Amino acid sequence: MKITACALALAALAAELGLAPFPARAAAPEPTAVTPALIAAAEAEGKVVFYTAIDIVVAAQIAKSFEAAYPGIAVQVERNGGERIAQRIAQERASNIFAVDVLDSSDTAQFITWQRLGWLEPFVPAEVAAKWPADQRNAEGYFANERFTLMPIAYNSRLVKPEDAPQGFADLLDAKWRGKIVKAHPGYSGGIVTSTFQTSRDLGWTYFEKLGQQHVMQVQSATEPPKKLAMGERAVEADGLEYVLIHLKESGDPVEIVYPSEGTPLITGSVALADRAPHPNAARLFISYLFSRETQQFMSDVGGMRSFHPDVALKPGRRPLAQIKLMKSDPEAQERETEALKQKYAACFGT
Repeated sequence: MKITACALALAALAAELGLAPFPARAAAPEPTAVTPALIAAAEAEGKVVFYTAIDIVVAAQIAKSFEAAYPGIAVQVERNGGERIAQRIAQERASNIFAVDVLDSSDTAQFITWQRLGWLEPFVPAEVAAKWPADQRNAEGYFANERFTLMPIAYNSRLVKPEDAPQGFADLLDAKWRGKIVKAHPGYSGGIVTSTFQTSRDLGWTYFEKLGQQHVMQVQSATEPPKKLAMGERAVEADGLEYVLIHLKESGDPVEIVYPSEGTPLITGSVALADRAPHPNAARLFISYLFSRETQQFMSDVGGMRSFHPDVALKPGRRPLAQIKLMKSDPEAQERETEALKQKYAACFGT
C-alpha cells in the first residue's frame, strides 16, 4: 500500500513515542453491551472528552442529551475541523499528552491512519455488531461510521430564482456566479477533504482549476458556507454540509439545497475510542450511546444527519437517499491521496 507523506511523518512520530505504527490485523473484540457495571464504572470517572467535527450546535445537543440520560457524567465537547483534530492529536502524542477519550471526524481516512499508528483502542458496541452494515464498520473493531451526510450545492432563495439556480457543479463555472460563490477548505475540514477527493476523482482537477478563477469566498469549516448563504453574504455555495442546510431551512432561513446532477459527495462521520483514554469506561458508554437507535433518531430528527441504523426513519419532507445520485466513498484511496490533494487544491485557489 502506498503511504502518504503525512502518514510517513506520523509513523516516524509514532516510532519516537514507542508506538507500533503498523499493527497486525486481528479479529474484532467481542461486542460490548451497556450493563450496570459499565454505567457504574463510567459514573466513577465522571467525564468524557469528545473531539468532534460535528457542528457545535448539534454536538452540544448530543452532549446535553447524554448528560440527561446519565447524570453525573459530563461531556467535554472539543469541536474543530477534522484536519485540525488530526493535527491536535498528533501534537498531543508528540508531547506524551493523552487528553481525548472519543474521536469523531468527517474524514474516515484519518481513522485508517490512526489505527495503523496504534492510536485507537478496538471497541464494538453491541448495537453496531447487531445492526450496522459490514461496510460501515472497521472489520477489526477500531472504528465505525456513526453518521453520514452529503455535500450538496445550495443557493440563497432571496438572491437567486429557482429557474436561475445552478443544477450541477459545472453550472458554478458560469461567469454569472463570479464573486458570488462560497466554499470551505480541505486544509481545515475533513468533510471537505472527502468531498474534494470524490469530486476531483469524478470530474477531474480541471473543475477546481476553473472554479478557482471564480473569485470564490474561501472559508474554513464545511459548516460555514450554509451560514454565509443564509446571511446573504454569497448567493451560492459550492459545498457545505447537508445537515447544516437542513437545520437552517427548517428554521426558516432562505436556503435551498441542490443535489448536483453529476452526483453528490457522500460524507461519512466515524467515531472511535482513543487508546490510553483517560476516561475509558465513560468513553465506551458514550460511544454506545451514539450508536443507540434513540440517539441515531435524535441525530437524524434534530441534527439533520443521516443514519446507517436500519430502524431510523427519515423525517417527512426530507429527500430520501434513493432519490439522490451519489458519489462513491473510498476512504482507503482517499488516505493515499490526501496530502497531494491539499497541494493541488492550494494551487487551484491560491490558498
